[in-house]
Amino acid sequence: MNINEILTKQYLEKDDIIQLLSTTGEEMQMLFRKAQEVKFSVLDNYIHLRGLIEYSNRCKKSCLYCGVRSNNQNIERYTLSEDEVIECAKLSHKLGYGSVAIQSGERSDKEFIETITRIIKRIKEIDGGSLGITLSLGEQTDEVYRQWFEAGAHRYLLRIESSNEDLYYKIHPHDDRHDFHKRLACIDSLISIGYQTGTGVMVGLPFQTIDILADDLIFFRQKDVAMVGMGPFIPHPDTPLYQYADQIPAAVDRMNLTLKMIATLRLMMPEINMVAATANQTIDPLGREKAIMAGANVIMPNLTPNEYREDYLIYPDKACVSDKPDQCSSCLDLRMKSINHKILYNAWGDSVAFTKKREQ
Repeated sequence: MNINEILTKQYLEKDDIIQLLSTTGEEMQMLFRKAQEVKFSVLDNYIHLRGLIEYSNRCKKSCLYCGVRSNNQNIERYTLSEDEVIECAKLSHKLGYGSVAIQSGERSDKEFIETITRIIKRIKEIDGGSLGITLSLGEQTDEVYRQWFEAGAHRYLLRIESSNEDLYYKIHPHDDRHDFHKRLACIDSLISIGYQTGTGVMVGLPFQTIDILADDLIFFRQKDVAMVGMGPFIPHPDTPLYQYADQIPAAVDRMNLTLKMIATLRLMMPEINMVAATANQTIDPLGREKAIMAGANVIMPNLTPNEYREDYLIYPDKACVSDKPDQCSSCLDLRMKSINHKILYNAWGDSVAFTKKREQ
């Protein structure tokens, strides 16, 4: 089937997805243009912002790709104080971001859980609860997810990193702390509780194939998630997976493959939110713009105090680490205008797909 026929289909089968992910040259550009056309028709040209707060780099896990893995002795561990988090949230409100996203290394001890609960409640006190709250705090019990939901969080991102079990265990240790089926169960739990649930994968991993990536996109559709984050894999020298750095696609190929994943998913799930990850800009100065042009509609500017950012490096050389929040805000506004997009300030930016499903 030729590319034009695939791009007009209402429902993409796996063979169609594989063909789209394999496009190059003009056919790849056709995919990007179609994805943007679909996005504009359903979501307009609005960009939603989530003020990112990297709460802590302390983690109980030792994922084989991650720079903040528990086994890495080459970083300084930190945890923001509650007041520091609240100051970040107030700054997000001042800048008109509309929502915050609290991210952390994975922990499930009582102190961590109760602190997050207090932080959520305090954020909801800012300007009458005007700030939306996204959490990305890893695997927890149903009880904890519900506790945070009832405290005021309404979105949760739990990346699967690969929906292929074999690949999952090539990038994670195979032990009781890294259980593929537990992670799947957590995603199901979040959806059932009522969160706008998001997940995502890294693109360009060692051992990853186009077939596996096609299954990742089908996994997102089957789970009917509200949001997805995908970015290029960037090997970290202080991790076991770095030994395969010379076996992964070149940066430009990982970037293009990420864009094709975003564009294809926009065709498959037109109304979901998709993040233009900072990893895109890390390997390409215009990476976030390219992700937006390929179908993404969410950006997460970093509000973490600058003195901590160098220690929250899941991957090395992360973009915008030294940027001041006010500089970042004005820069983003200009960057989005340059590609005919408009930031929607002072709005939660909920997933249209989720909102429609809730109203049914």
